[in-house]
Amino acid sequence: MKRIGKTLFIIGMFLGLLVLVNSIYSVDEVEQVIITQFGKPVGDPVTAAGLKMKVPFIQDVNPIDKRVLEWDGTPSDMPTKDKLYISVDLYARWRIVDPLQYFLRLRDERSAQSRLDDILGSETRNAVAKHELIEIIRTTKDRVPLQEKLLASSEAQTTLGTLVPIQKGRRIVEKEIFDAAAQKVRVFGIELLDIRFKRINYNESVRPKIYDRMISERRQIAERFLSEGNGEAARIRGNRVRDLDKIQSEAYRAVEEVRGLADAKATEIYASAYNKNAQSIDFYEFTRTMQAFKAMISAQDTLVLSTESDLFQYLKHMDDRNRTERRRP
Repeated sequence: MKRIGKTLFIIGMFLGLLVLVNSIYSVDEVEQVIITQFGKPVGDPVTAAGLKMKVPFIQDVNPIDKRVLEWDGTPSDMPTKDKLYISVDLYARWRIVDPLQYFLRLRDERSAQSRLDDILGSETRNAVAKHELIEIIRTTKDRVPLQEKLLASSEAQTTLGTLVPIQKGRRIVEKEIFDAAAQKVRVFGIELLDIRFKRINYNESVRPKIYDRMISERRQIAERFLSEGNGEAARIRGNRVRDLDKIQSEAYRAVEEVRGLADAKATEIYASAYNKNAQSIDFYEFTRTMQAFKAMISAQDTLVLSTESDLFQYLKHMDDRNRTERRRP
């Protein structure tokens, strides 16, 4: 009897310990709990941390994370408004604010991630399809593209074209996706905290065309700068030739002025020297006539002169003078 009583006591202690263990559960600081009975939630969600009690065996504890959770979507290809296919990689932060609604509709985090894939992916496609590529690439609408700074003149912009004006910018596009998705996930007891574009890249099929267009635009800019440089160089060379001609003209004028003054002075000296008496005048006429002969006649020339010519007067009496000179003792 004692052995049977001891056995029953041990069994009772074991059952009591089992019931006690199954009746007590703990709630962590980062968790909230839904108590279900036969698969259906009972009571309010337990959000306070500590040890709690439940009906053993027929009630189950369903912990739900209350921390900020991460959703990291897979990159997907989608078209923009200007028909360019881009690969968009999006991520988001969310948390469970209504655990009961979350449990009834989704049950676990895997289902929540799958539903977020559908909702965020759909809203991202809608937002990207409604905006030009530059709206998604540029952070804000106030940021001026570099090409527009380089092509400041209206003539260059007409020749090369301008980029599409930025009306919103990437942050506004992200906010549009956030606002649309936040309303849809709220019915699941989820609060969407933030979304961001993690990476935006061109689709592999259009990437070579985009690069070719970028290269072409840069070449056009380089050719424009080269043309402007050649024009400026031609203008500088023209100014140099003009200034050089001006300097040479002024120098030639100065030389001629000096030469004219020198000739006038020389003429004045000659006049004063040869006008002193009749012999000096005759000598001057003779020397000038000889200089004229030297300038006009060479060894190969034949000169025909009239006997009345002034140049012939010295030649006409040359033989008489020579005979007179020979007769002198």
